[in-house]
Amino acid sequence: MIVLFDSEARYRLYPFTHTRPVADIRCGILTMRERWERVLETPSATCTEAHLQELFPLPTGTDHLLVNASVFATRELADAVMSLKPGSALRQGGVVLAARLGDMQELSFDTLPGILSSLPATEWPGTVHRLEHVWDIFSKNDYAIRYDFDLLTAGRDAAPVPDHVTVSGGENLFIEAGAVLRPCIINAETGPVYIGKDTEVMEGCLLRGPLALCDHAALKMGAKVYGATTLGPGCKAGGEINNAVFFANSNKGHDGFLGNAVIGEWCNLGADTNCSNLKNNYGEVKIWDEHHNKSVATGLQFCGLMMADHAKCGINTMFNTGTIAGVSCNVFGSGFPEKFIPSFSWGGSEGMATYSFDRAMDAARRMMARRNIILSDAAVRMYHHVFEQTQGQRRFFNGID
Repeated sequence: MIVLFDSEARYRLYPFTHTRPVADIRCGILTMRERWERVLETPSATCTEAHLQELFPLPTGTDHLLVNASVFATRELADAVMSLKPGSALRQGGVVLAARLGDMQELSFDTLPGILSSLPATEWPGTVHRLEHVWDIFSKNDYAIRYDFDLLTAGRDAAPVPDHVTVSGGENLFIEAGAVLRPCIINAETGPVYIGKDTEVMEGCLLRGPLALCDHAALKMGAKVYGATTLGPGCKAGGEINNAVFFANSNKGHDGFLGNAVIGEWCNLGADTNCSNLKNNYGEVKIWDEHHNKSVATGLQFCGLMMADHAKCGINTMFNTGTIAGVSCNVFGSGFPEKFIPSFSWGGSEGMATYSFDRAMDAARRMMARRNIILSDAAVRMYHHVFEQTQGQRRFFNGID
């Protein structure tokens, strides 16, 4: 079994890693975990922070391969990982890519850095793609969709294209069984377009690759979607979308613009929500780094909304360029809210309060029940940890307890 481990990069991937290990970030068609499991053809376990570890139990036994979850899997890198000898590691530029260990009994997120630094390492000379910053999730989505498309479709036959669908670049279009495509236009000349199982593309949609519609996702009537965009499993989206990644089970069902953005799980964007992705002066976008409590430069001219799990916003909400919306925040009202909205905040531009933990969990249960999914007690304990961990942020940014 392989163990996908979180490195210090997880802190630069907040707010999404508050509620998941790095391995379960979706970038491309697949999550980081799904890609490694396909390439290595083996299931995986996870080494992550203590508040998440209950949801991802570590294995016991001997001779386990550890793989850095922030690294994108490739066949070449997988071969090098499988060739590692016990008690050795694979590095590039000081970053441990993988290691092979013996007894796993004492392994934890806190002890792992010391263990890895003690191992003799081989330098990997090949190309490595990594998730190093939160904005990498959308900015590397083009690369990831193209890689995953080849990985998932090699040697397979696609379902036929319905006669009422207009397609250019048909060799780059793959439709899985059960997908329903109403009259729409698909341009796969600019990149591959993957239509997953039991998806629906409604009438009048305009799609431009690279694009991934994962299983059970739906595009509403008249949606305009530019690459590189991923709509994760169970997501529903409409309006105009450009270079955005939706993780799973989130909704943007109505008109409004979303660009250069990442939307976590169980989010809902109200009708006519609009998200700026470009400053009026065309300058570099900065975002708030939660871990270091400071604003950081992205190096990007285009950077929009980063919305964490279970966050919601009301109709006609406006988000400024480079806004971070934390876990289970609820945003509404006129005007632009602050560019950093701490987890479990409630309000808008006129002020924020703490969103009651019990009320937030009640809302989460109701939304998940619509998809016949039950919020587990272990997940509630994880969310409570996030609630407690982010109290200081709410006090500082919102001026409330």
